Parts: sequence; C-alpha cells; structure tokens
Amino acid sequence: MHSDTDSHSSDHAIFVTEDVRTYILSRKRDFRVSTSCSGPILLPTSVKPAKMTDLVVSVGDYTVYVSKYQARYLDTIHKGMIPIFFDEF
Repeated sequence: MHSDTDSHSSDHAIFVTEDVRTYILSRKRDFRVSTSCSGPILLPTSVKPAKMTDLVVSVGDYTVYVSKYQARYLDTIHKGMIPIFFDEF
C-alpha cells in the first residue's frame, strides 16, 4: 500500500499534494487516477470505478486508486489532474 506522505521509498510511493488532499477530504469520496487523452486525470470512483489492478493510495479515510498504466509514470498526484469542471478550489 502507498500513502499520501512525502516519503519516497524504493517501492515508488506516490505523493499527494496538500491541495489535492484537501480536495479529496472535502468531497468525502474515493477517487481514481486514470488515463485521458490529455494525460492523467483524477475522477471520483462514481465516474471512473476502480479496477483490481490499480495501486492504492490512502488519503485520510479515503482511497485514491491509480491505474497501473499511470502509476509507472507518477510520483505526485497534483491539482493539474483535476478536470476543470470538477475544480472548485
């Protein structure tokens, strides 16, 4: 399991920025990072359900699932992955 802390270990931990952490906690739901035509995108699991092959990143009581295809390229889940129509910071 990965965590949202800033410790990058040899098993390729994925860091969640503080603004995305706040975004997830305020929406009180799980999210998934998947592939879109413009790159990685962070969507609620109600829109893009998790898959058995996803990596798991804990954010408080919630989970961010990361597509195995995106996980190999990601070190950080950041605000730029939130679609504009979901962006209400």
